[in-house]
Amino acid sequence: MNRFVALATLFLLGWLLYRLSPILTPFFVAAILAYLGNPLVSRLQKLGLGRGFATTAVFVLATLLGTGIVLALLPVIQSQFLLFLDSVSKYLTLLQQNILPRLSARLGIPMDTGTLTTYAARNTQKLGEWAGRGLQLALHSGSSLITALLNIILIPVLTFYLLRDWPRLLARIRQLVPLRYLPLVSLLARDSDAMLTAFLRGQISVMLALGVTYAVGLSIIGLKTAILIGLLAGILSFVPYLGVISGVTMATLAIYVQTGQFLPILGVLVVFTVGQILESMVFTPYLVGDRIGLHPVAVIFAVLAGGELFGFIGLLLALPVTAVLIALLRHAHQWYLRSACYQDTPPS
Repeated sequence: MNRFVALATLFLLGWLLYRLSPILTPFFVAAILAYLGNPLVSRLQKLGLGRGFATTAVFVLATLLGTGIVLALLPVIQSQFLLFLDSVSKYLTLLQQNILPRLSARLGIPMDTGTLTTYAARNTQKLGEWAGRGLQLALHSGSSLITALLNIILIPVLTFYLLRDWPRLLARIRQLVPLRYLPLVSLLARDSDAMLTAFLRGQISVMLALGVTYAVGLSIIGLKTAILIGLLAGILSFVPYLGVISGVTMATLAIYVQTGQFLPILGVLVVFTVGQILESMVFTPYLVGDRIGLHPVAVIFAVLAGGELFGFIGLLLALPVTAVLIALLRHAHQWYLRSACYQDTPPS
């Protein structure tokens, strides 16, 4: 009966998570930020500060630190951002005056304004359907933008309350654990906490290493917006493949507008290919794998298995989930070594 209740509870929780997944993102991000900020707040508490005041102090410190970093990088990023916007404008002009005529000549398909108007007249119904789909996409994008803005406002608020009440939340969770299992659960939680902390520190190191690699590589090939694109691609690399895809797209656009030639695009591809090789073979295995005690081959397998089983979310959560599983499996291994199943020897 108890097992049935436990399974039913797990099933209900899984169903609720699935149904509520569209609105869970800000809570998930806030929980991660509160988890990361809790050690610093706890240290301030040991110095005699109240939990609420310590949380406020951490928020003020994080704001000042973030503002300082932004102000230090703002001149370079602003100039490179303006260059990138200018590159987009020039690219659109180049597309209209150079690329489309070349494609027209090579494919034998006229692409002048008159031809496009005639095509539009002949395919009014299809264009109407495309316009309808485009409007739906625009409305969806608009609602997504509003949701993103609300999340930006909501995440700091949720983080503050979670961080302030973190010990109370943990105590409530601890009260739900049966007393006979409390020592074991506490031990597993401490080990999982250590593994997750090591993983997050390693992942931040990977992001910084990739950002520097991309920025230096793009600077070597002469891209004027190398620092902006490189650092942005490094930050976005926390989401698998998002960093490299966005980085290649932006760098390709910028280098083509800057030079007007296709050959430098090969340099962009080389830079990001080298970055991906370093991430797969060096950065992730050694900066993340070593911190969580996972062999480089196992790191690569975990990422591939997560993507195969659960798609994009699996790619994102593969390593942190693996870190927790390692902590659990180590205790399971020790239990097995002490068990009669392992220690009993066959009769001679």
